[in-house]
Amino acid sequence: MLKINVVLASPGGRLNTSINYQIIHWDKHAHTSEDHRLLGEEPLSIRLQGNPYSVVMRTPGDEIPHAAGFCLGEGIVDSPDDFAAIGFCDDEDTNVVTITLHPSRRAKISQILDRRGFISQTSCGICGKEIVKDLYQAIKPVKKDVRIDISGAHACLERLSELQPLRKKTRASHAAVLYDLNFEMLSVAEDVGRHNALDKAVGKLFLDRKLDQAALLILSSRISYELVQKAARAKIPVILAYSRPTSLAVELASNLDITLASMDDDDAGLYIYCGKQRLDRK
Repeated sequence: MLKINVVLASPGGRLNTSINYQIIHWDKHAHTSEDHRLLGEEPLSIRLQGNPYSVVMRTPGDEIPHAAGFCLGEGIVDSPDDFAAIGFCDDEDTNVVTITLHPSRRAKISQILDRRGFISQTSCGICGKEIVKDLYQAIKPVKKDVRIDISGAHACLERLSELQPLRKKTRASHAAVLYDLNFEMLSVAEDVGRHNALDKAVGKLFLDRKLDQAALLILSSRISYELVQKAARAKIPVILAYSRPTSLAVELASNLDITLASMDDDDAGLYIYCGKQRLDRK
């Protein structure tokens, strides 16, 4: 039985997603004092089998889905059933999530659990051409023979700002949104880190056992290789973003059979980098 301790509030019942901060606004004519909303950022410690595994900087909120999505992206789990328990270390500290795996899963990933000096591949810090070969060997290509209306997909990208209340307040957050084939929104998340936003959005569907419905991922950020890796682990076939992908992201997506596209310079169309066969004109 999967035990999930879903507590989505910070201590005291308040999410520190943004804080008020007084600044000085200067222009050529005068300087004035103003209040601005700043995006909240705190560390989230993910403990695995009682040991520290990773610390990620993130915006508070959705900690349990965040940790679940992170574990899926890292290859720690393949199914929600791989979790024996996932929850907060205690009811007062939402900055520490503890995860226990079922014995059968622990046996399959013993090489991950035995790591020392761990650096996450999907959060930051690793780059280079060799990683494409390594990741291609570790992750299966996305075998979803789907067709998506390109106009509908572009419309989802155009509407992204409507789903970013934190960005409207702070001008600092990233967002990830997941849709099904009919452009019905399945999940959305915002965070200071683009990879955190994707982990949260994926984790919500993963824990609800609805991740197989996800066909389209919309991102506010550039498409980097680690986001392609996370999408591949979640078996999401199409990624659209406001900013262009990196060369490494395109190479990895091509190898993993993922469609990549970004908004064009006039915000009127899309640049398609690979997997164009999935985007249909109707």
